[in-house]
Amino acid sequence: MTFNPIKIVNVKYCRGDDIIKMGRLAISNRKIFFEYDDEFLKTKLELSPFKLPLRSGAIACDGNTFEGLFGIFNDSLPDGWGRLLLDRKLTKVGINPITITPLDRLCYTGSNGMGALMYEPEISDSEALTHLKDLDVIADECIHFQDSDDDKYIDDLLVMNGSSAGARPKILVSISSDEKLEVTKHDPKTSHDNWIIKFRSSSDPKDIGCIEYAYNLMAQEAGLDVPEAKLFKSKKCDGYFGVKRFDRQKSSFVHMHTISGLLHADHRVPSLDYETLLKATRYLTKDILECEKQFRQMVFNIFAHNRDDHSKNFSFLMDKDGKWTVSPAYDLTFSSGPVGQHCTTILGEGKNPSISHMLKLAEIVSIKPKTALTIIDEVKAAVSIWDKFADEAKVSGKSSKNIAATLNQI
Repeated sequence: MTFNPIKIVNVKYCRGDDIIKMGRLAISNRKIFFEYDDEFLKTKLELSPFKLPLRSGAIACDGNTFEGLFGIFNDSLPDGWGRLLLDRKLTKVGINPITITPLDRLCYTGSNGMGALMYEPEISDSEALTHLKDLDVIADECIHFQDSDDDKYIDDLLVMNGSSAGARPKILVSISSDEKLEVTKHDPKTSHDNWIIKFRSSSDPKDIGCIEYAYNLMAQEAGLDVPEAKLFKSKKCDGYFGVKRFDRQKSSFVHMHTISGLLHADHRVPSLDYETLLKATRYLTKDILECEKQFRQMVFNIFAHNRDDHSKNFSFLMDKDGKWTVSPAYDLTFSSGPVGQHCTTILGEGKNPSISHMLKLAEIVSIKPKTALTIIDEVKAAVSIWDKFADEAKVSGKSSKNIAATLNQI
């Protein structure tokens, strides 16, 4: 791997089955600029209406939230586990990660990012794998990588991770017609059955996959829109949690934008309130039903004690005609959050949000009281039968009991 600083990056957008040029990014005098392609302007598609509205000419990115990068492009970059892998790979080949700019990182992402954007020139140093090893082997490699300075498995883990976000180790896979797992090929001309499979981090309980699967089942019961999920088989544990990707539909890529990227709300620190999230949802989607979906997820996060509800855990999808919807809910699991509080506050309250907070917020965003109460009752009823989902997902008795004790306090 060689390193030549990138000054200009061409951005392409996968609109359905077509790939069109969106524009180009440039860095000059430590500032990042973007210019829309003239032909793209004619589509009238607003891929990032708040921070990068359609207009001709060079647009400078204001602020330093994402190292000076526009939020829409920052959404393509891996963070947590994925960033760690790339930084360790760079260090291994003698490149100081501190010298890498956001534009360089986008070129390492290339066509492997989440969502529908692609970046050129694409930098690739690893040979694409065609078949996966045993998942138990990969899980062991992830733990070994975290617990030591040994980079023996760095190339395999980097290829399999793609450009996914989040702190926990994960791989991006396709399930072939004969049920074999293969590393995802990011080809918009080929139909894929694409999944994300997560592994335990060294600080997670051993049954973290079962816990997240139980939460997925509980969220379904609570009326949330969640992606298809399953526990992938293991000989060492009760399974690895996997979800079907909703930014891929057959051969089409779907534009995906987090609220973090939309508003330049830093996910690394508490920077968001559900009031802002719901108002942005109403403005973006122009649909009260989408706002109610977002409200339902908030209620679930409160009752289910999912306090890792930071700004990158809420996303929107845009179809090829420019219509926005709330994405399926993801990263739902038991978590205590920073110092025991929600990352996203509820009218300023992060530690002990109540039903009165929920109803007040519903009133502010014009959700009818009857609708809000119905959502609250449905979610509360689902969470009250946690034991049922824990049993179905084979959560350990200890974990199930500990979670139940916390849920019963709400």
